[in-house]
Amino acid sequence: MKRDAEAPPESDRFADFPHPRETHALLGHDGAESELLDAFRRGKLPQAILIGGPEGIGKATLAWRLARFLLAHPDAAAPEAASARSLFVAEESVVSRRIAALALPDLFLLRREWNEKTKKHFTEIRIEDVRRLIHLFHQSSGEGGWRVAIVDSVDDLNRSSANALLKLIEEPPARSLFLLVAHQPGRVLPTIRSRCRKLNLAPLAEPNVIAAIRALGAPFGDAPQETLAGAAAGAEGSVREALRLLDGDGVAFDTSLRAMFARLPQVDWLAVHSLADRLAGRDNEQAYETFMSGLYRFLDSTVRTKAHEGASATSLAPYARAWERIGEAARETEVFNFDKRGLILQVFADLEEAARR
Repeated sequence: MKRDAEAPPESDRFADFPHPRETHALLGHDGAESELLDAFRRGKLPQAILIGGPEGIGKATLAWRLARFLLAHPDAAAPEAASARSLFVAEESVVSRRIAALALPDLFLLRREWNEKTKKHFTEIRIEDVRRLIHLFHQSSGEGGWRVAIVDSVDDLNRSSANALLKLIEEPPARSLFLLVAHQPGRVLPTIRSRCRKLNLAPLAEPNVIAAIRALGAPFGDAPQETLAGAAAGAEGSVREALRLLDGDGVAFDTSLRAMFARLPQVDWLAVHSLADRLAGRDNEQAYETFMSGLYRFLDSTVRTKAHEGASATSLAPYARAWERIGEAARETEVFNFDKRGLILQVFADLEEAARR
């Protein structure tokens, strides 16, 4: 679906690629899809599902796929639902077209909204956004079937908006479903987690990453197989990351970042200052996003690896503190438009301290 040139950018859309609601193919998550379809047929769908996993692996695509199926086939006993082998609904169907246009009254989307004053997205999902969802959700069902709310992502909720959403999840109208997309499910408010069915998706296999990019067509989908394979190998199961790496010198840049992280606790401060200068400019947003994404992947991988090796909670605590400090500094940098140089220097100072401890 072509975007309206007058419409503001969508915070849950990556660059100019198809939005998850416009994506009808789901790769690598057959087991999760079958589990959801079976729960629906047995009348066992929970009122809220927390779909967790790294960015770019298909969490939102699965959420929209389930929503599309429920709104197209609200009755589990109907022949179309009973005979379905997957949650697939044809792109040409009326429901698919209305969802693509966000024109279904029983489907609600909660995400970071566009700030007309700053011409940027808000850094959080605000409490007023949740209150608007609550008001709409308690209106009479427009189609008489399911009401589905997709939150993309729950990581963007602040404490006030998270608590407001919690109240709605605790006392939802009949035949309601909340699909919460979470990039870091372990950091979601515990009271929300406790009221959700947890569905964690694994990173995609490299062939699935390549297949997803091929399906997008030009320009990235037409890249040589060797180039795609290199991007898929560095993306750690994320289509979004692979696309970042394919843009410009993304693969080379990612390789240099991995080398800097791998040397920790040793830090080449000359290289860090050079990196900070590179990422500080307004024209280098893509490189900055690649850096931040690579940073969080490094932290996640490091903690997971150490935990798998039997590291104690005490030895992992420095990385948790570094993660918290970096995340807060990154949010402040974006909100107050601080110079990114200071953030990059702080990142490596925090990582050096965590690695030494």
